[in-house]
Amino acid sequence: MLTRARKRLVAAVGAMAALGGLTMAVAPEAHAAGQTEYVYSASMHKNIPVRIVDSGGGGPKPTLYLLDGLRAPNNTSGWLQNNTGADRFMAGKGTNLVIPFGGGGSFYTDWERPDPKLGVNKWETFLTRELPAYMKKNHNSDNRRNGIAGLSMSGTSALNLASRHPGFYKAVASYSGYPTVTFPGFTQGIQASVATMGGDPNNMWGFYPAGQWFQNDPFLSANNLAGDYVYLSSGTGLGSKFDSSINPTSANFNPVKFSQMVPLEVAASVSTRLYIPRVAAVPGVKLTTHVTPDGDHWWDYWQENFRQSWNTTFRPAFF
Repeated sequence: MLTRARKRLVAAVGAMAALGGLTMAVAPEAHAAGQTEYVYSASMHKNIPVRIVDSGGGGPKPTLYLLDGLRAPNNTSGWLQNNTGADRFMAGKGTNLVIPFGGGGSFYTDWERPDPKLGVNKWETFLTRELPAYMKKNHNSDNRRNGIAGLSMSGTSALNLASRHPGFYKAVASYSGYPTVTFPGFTQGIQASVATMGGDPNNMWGFYPAGQWFQNDPFLSANNLAGDYVYLSSGTGLGSKFDSSINPTSANFNPVKFSQMVPLEVAASVSTRLYIPRVAAVPGVKLTTHVTPDGDHWWDYWQENFRQSWNTTFRPAFF
């Protein structure tokens, strides 16, 4: 399998470069649960809007952080815009759900330098220190039972953050992520994605192969997930049970939509399949994988994967 996957890396180069070109249509938020609060980030010198679904109750609670994708807007989240129902699904689950807004093109990491377009990015500091401190003070999070999840760009980020902070997260999930950051094709795809959002990728982790690229590759730091719960999902890009317009044999085939959504999932499938045996070999990891024979790069699948990961990964890790 590894050999076959490597043969597909050439295709992944183009697919990852397309990551920045994906235009996501969104819908208005519908009956959103929780409330939006503004959390000051001293590291980024600004308030960050965060949708928080407080589980209520009197005792200390676990917290699940849910990250957005490449084009994350500053005033909402794709998890809310695309009617995934993640916020409503988590209501009453005994767990605080935290959805930060913004971070588009940032890979939710601490950048080496401020960027002329994307500004000061210290998302790792915000997500692992500043926001958890706020949640403990204001929403009774115990800061012991933490989980993190993301899709596409932030699937990579979730695995990276969990690997870089061993023991802080008990569970992590990646939906269609790219956890092979320094593999040929994927490095270039990440650089292209940041550039498409107007940022200079050299300001993020430095000039590849120098800088912090290898320190931010989840594949290389997978051993730090020892004892954690891990959920990995992707499709193959070969058709969708939700959308026939990306099927070339369908009467309503949409070639533009196909070019936007299918190559991205092909690349995510290659990266995830490469990563699975790596993390499966880590002692004590409780691994759940959901790599389907169909699947495109879209919210229908991520909504389904999120709910599955709650049942297989986050709930067992928290309770």
